[in-house]
Amino acid sequence: MRLERERGLTLIELMIALMMSGILIAALFRTFIVQHKTYTVQEQVVDMHQNVRVAIHRMMSEIRMAGFGNVDKILSLVGGVNGFTQVITPNNNTITIVGGFSQVKRDNGEPILINSVGKDPLTGKDTLTLNYATDKFDGEKHHFVSTGGLESNKVTSRNENVLVLDLPLKLVPKTGAPIFKIEAITYGLGVSDGKKLLQRNQNTGGGAFAVAENIEDLQFEYLDANGNPTGIPTNIRMVKVTVTARTDRADPDLGGGDGYRRRQIASNIYIRNMGTYF
Repeated sequence: MRLERERGLTLIELMIALMMSGILIAALFRTFIVQHKTYTVQEQVVDMHQNVRVAIHRMMSEIRMAGFGNVDKILSLVGGVNGFTQVITPNNNTITIVGGFSQVKRDNGEPILINSVGKDPLTGKDTLTLNYATDKFDGEKHHFVSTGGLESNKVTSRNENVLVLDLPLKLVPKTGAPIFKIEAITYGLGVSDGKKLLQRNQNTGGGAFAVAENIEDLQFEYLDANGNPTGIPTNIRMVKVTVTARTDRADPDLGGGDGYRRRQIASNIYIRNMGTYF
C-alpha cells in the first residue's frame, strides 16, 4: 500500500500569507497611532480649557473684590500700599488691584478674630488685641489690615497678639470681628522656558508666580458706570478681561496657522467696592 506524501505550503502561498499578515499589522498599527494621537490632542485641549478657566476664575474673584476693606484710608498714605495709591491701576496688559483679599486665619484654618481695642502705653496709638498671635503683618510690605472689612489701617508694630495701629480708628470693631490682610496684587503675562504664562505678583518683594501656563494673550478694558471706556482709576466700575490660551504643543496635521489650537474667553467683572463708607 502506497502512502501519499504530505503536501506543505508552496513559496507563493507563504508569500501571500506574509503579505496579508503585514497588511493587517499595518492597519492595526495605523489605527493605534490615530487613536493615540486623538487622545493626545484631546488631552491637550482639556488642559488648555482648564488653564484658561483657572486664569479667569482667579482673576475674576480678586478683581471683583478690589477695594474691599475700605482701603481709601491707607491709599492716601505716603506710598499707598507698596507703591500703589489707587484701588485699580489700569493698563492694557496688566492690572493692579488693592483690597482685603484674604481673611487672616491660623494654620489650621480657624479665623483670627478681634478680642478688644485698646491704647498702646508708649505711643498712645490704638491697638487691636487678637484671639491668637499672627505674623501675617510682620515685614515692611505686609503692614496693611482691614478691621471687619469696614476700615483700613497700617500696623506699625506687633507684640504677640497685639497690633499697634498707625491711624486712629474711626469705627470701633466689635468683639469677634474678623481681620483681613490688604494687598496690592498685579496680574500680567510672563515667560518661562520659552512659554507665556499668567503671573500673579503680590508686590511684597517675592516676585511673581505662575497661575496658569500657556496663556498666550491677556487684555484688559476699563469701563465707567455708563459703560464707556475710561482710564481714570476712580471712575472704573467694570473691567473686561480677555484671555487667550493655547495648547502646549503644535499639531503638525492641523490645517492652517501654526498648528496650535487656541481658546479665548472674555468676561465682564463689575467692581463692587469703590469709594469709602464714611
